[in-house]
Amino acid sequence: MRTCDVAIIGLGLMGSSALHALSGKGADVLGFDPLILGEARGSSHGSCRIYRRFNFESEAYTDLSDRAFEGWRRLESTSGRTILKPCAVLEAGPPGSKLVAGSRAAAARKGPITGPTTGAEINLAYPAFRLPNDWDVVVQDSGGILLAEDAIRAFRDGAEDHIVAAAARIQPTPTGIRVSTSTDDVMAKQVILAAGPWISSLVPGLAPHLKVTRQAVGWFMPAIPETVAYGAFPIFIIEGKRGMIYGFPDFEGRGVKAARHDHGPVAGADDWEPPATDQELEAVRLTLAELIPGAAGPVADRDICLYTNTLKADVIDDDGDEFIIDRLPTDPRIIVASPCSGHGAKFASAIGSMLADLVLDSRASAPPAFRLDRFSGFAPRASMDL
Repeated sequence: MRTCDVAIIGLGLMGSSALHALSGKGADVLGFDPLILGEARGSSHGSCRIYRRFNFESEAYTDLSDRAFEGWRRLESTSGRTILKPCAVLEAGPPGSKLVAGSRAAAARKGPITGPTTGAEINLAYPAFRLPNDWDVVVQDSGGILLAEDAIRAFRDGAEDHIVAAAARIQPTPTGIRVSTSTDDVMAKQVILAAGPWISSLVPGLAPHLKVTRQAVGWFMPAIPETVAYGAFPIFIIEGKRGMIYGFPDFEGRGVKAARHDHGPVAGADDWEPPATDQELEAVRLTLAELIPGAAGPVADRDICLYTNTLKADVIDDDGDEFIIDRLPTDPRIIVASPCSGHGAKFASAIGSMLADLVLDSRASAPPAFRLDRFSGFAPRASMDL
């Protein structure tokens, strides 16, 4: 039977980043994933994700964002690929917006905040917008467009012989973790599980703490193309009456990519069909028409993403939608590296290094906010049938 030091199940952004980090440290590592890169499935598919240095969700993410930024720049240097395209990030909402207040607070801890602060100022700075004059606004100049598929390719450069294009399941044994595909078995000393929406099938007991949701994404042909071109238009996140809507400048020539960040309907790990419907995209279309008319227009393309979200923790004070990056309490040879609740992609370069540390250093530990023992089913002395 073939053996390896580390097996990684799932090679999206998190798994591929861990593969890259471990390979760079000389580890004997194998990655398993049945999906072809570029296939419209999995949590990391598609061309782009948002990179934000300052995060409204938690001030604790800023240091992680900075580590990730350094990682993305190193990956660009070693791969020769463009991974992170600089782009301002505009966040806006009605007076008192929690979104804007959270990002402002995170940014203020790193230095003075400059730039537009009201809807009226944004409308002058970016002609595509028509925000209410009294809306709260914050603009991050240190944001960017993370080219997700290119990042995965860069992570995998030189590691092609360490990738097995197959679905895998695991079975802990006294001598190692047996990783089985339809054609072969491998015995690994340790395993990283980075399987996105499929993670609960690999970690019994995790499913009650997760919710997978269907997220509709559209590309809208802009009414005034020059106002939404890359360099003239920011990434945007708007907290409006139809929910939280985010979008990108037209940097690919296929329109303005926009979607709701609020959780969609509950879905299964393989529920990728049907394509996003007009009804699912209606809130986005109406928001663009009302607040960003330069970006509004017919839907040119559409897609479905799946968010794998954590529910509220029941051991510590946790609002949910937090990551899980931790050793399995009942078997520390197994490291859980998922889910990322729809906002983890920007941190992937840093999380890959974190996973490598957990594998290679028994003294390394996950940040408390990411640990499994925040759920009572995984707290110390909890039993789980593997």
